[in-house]
Amino acid sequence: MVSRFVDRVVIHVAAGSGGNGCASVHREKFKPLGGPDGGNGGNGGDVVLTVDSNVHTLLDFHFRPHADAGSGKQGQGANKDGATGENLELKVPDGTVILTEGGEILADLVGHGTRFVAAQGGRGGLGNASLASKARRAPGFALLGEPGETRDLVLELRSVADAGLLGFPSAGKSSLISVLSSAKPKIADYPFTTLVPNLGVVTAGESVYTMADVPGLIPGASQGKGLGLDFLRHIERCSVLVHVVDCATYEPGRDPLSDIDALEEELARYTPALGGTLADRPRLVVLNKIDVPEARELAELVRADVAARGLPVFEVSTATREGLRELNFALAKIIEDDRASKPAPEPTRIVLRPTAVDDAGFTVVEDPDEDGAFIVLGERPMRWVRQTDFGNSEAVGYLGDRLARLGVEEALARAGARPGCPVTIGSITFDWEPSTPAGVAVMMHGRGSDPRLDLSDRIGASERKAAKIARRTGTEDDDE
Repeated sequence: MVSRFVDRVVIHVAAGSGGNGCASVHREKFKPLGGPDGGNGGNGGDVVLTVDSNVHTLLDFHFRPHADAGSGKQGQGANKDGATGENLELKVPDGTVILTEGGEILADLVGHGTRFVAAQGGRGGLGNASLASKARRAPGFALLGEPGETRDLVLELRSVADAGLLGFPSAGKSSLISVLSSAKPKIADYPFTTLVPNLGVVTAGESVYTMADVPGLIPGASQGKGLGLDFLRHIERCSVLVHVVDCATYEPGRDPLSDIDALEEELARYTPALGGTLADRPRLVVLNKIDVPEARELAELVRADVAARGLPVFEVSTATREGLRELNFALAKIIEDDRASKPAPEPTRIVLRPTAVDDAGFTVVEDPDEDGAFIVLGERPMRWVRQTDFGNSEAVGYLGDRLARLGVEEALARAGARPGCPVTIGSITFDWEPSTPAGVAVMMHGRGSDPRLDLSDRIGASERKAAKIARRTGTEDDDE
């Protein structure tokens, strides 16, 4: 089977879900009330993309586009926490760019060992041992694990090379990289022999640089004609671009100056995703195949015109290797100057952005699709909803207490919410029944109490005081 070069794929990654917490009570002979001992669920595994210098193509993702990390295990009794799900590490080539399906760049992975968390694993749910408190000594519920993050990502390979060879099909780019480096590209006498980018390492004295040979360009390549649009991305990182011009072509309407103009126009039209333009990169012109007498005469004829455009010109022959030494050292000089002009990489700095003191962590907005309905937005309340087992009334009561402590009910009252109005948090919609002081001002009776905490049918302090006053005055409501 012939190896294929793949430089753009769409992958579907799914992180592991967190394990559910355990609701358990310690049981031992002669100790009927041993207390809660349910363990926490394990966190789900992450999907991580890591640069590996031994990987040169995205072929593996082409055949296996789906990647799932391990899920966390459920907690158990006797305070046993569930196992953490295994992270899934995917190896990608150096120079891989991660984008959303809409084209937004999420990460540019350059350098061996560079990592990017493509999908975050879900948190494990707390067991009832971790939920116990003075008010809730024996919780009869546990929190659910959160689902892992799922994403569709686009991976594009942009080769990391110092010099990029550009030219029309059969201009001699593959032959040039084969004699300057140890690369062994396919070479033949028909157009579009090169179907994939080729990379080679070139030595010039003490300088070492990399060279990229991309498939031949034709007019309209920046708009998708030919193979140019698919592979122009591989020269986005290049410090210098080399126009390889075939001076021995017999195609009608072709000459070195028109070839250079056509290539310059394609460079100007192409917009690199990494920023900048290709037209502002240092460029030089290689007049190739001067071992042919007619080509040598043509090269000598157009050399002055090309130099007048401000482009350095080199006449070379890959067959006889004439002029290659001068070209090699000229490229090395441009690349060394470019490297020296770039600032030294700064050490990784961690930026801490503390939450503002007036940030409540959520917002309340009116539902645009329904009159009198409200939506609560915020990571914390939405996470709490995902962790709640709505089949357990005590768990629902615990969620209500958490939302009240966060200030959600006060915010709903300030927004104009009335008792019974629909309130949506995440994927759950419920009828609002306030119980905080702000809610009591709207509705004069409480939400009700958690039956596990109110075994003696006790009532809240405010309601108990109101009942005592009613008994003294003899005006107790029939509803009480």
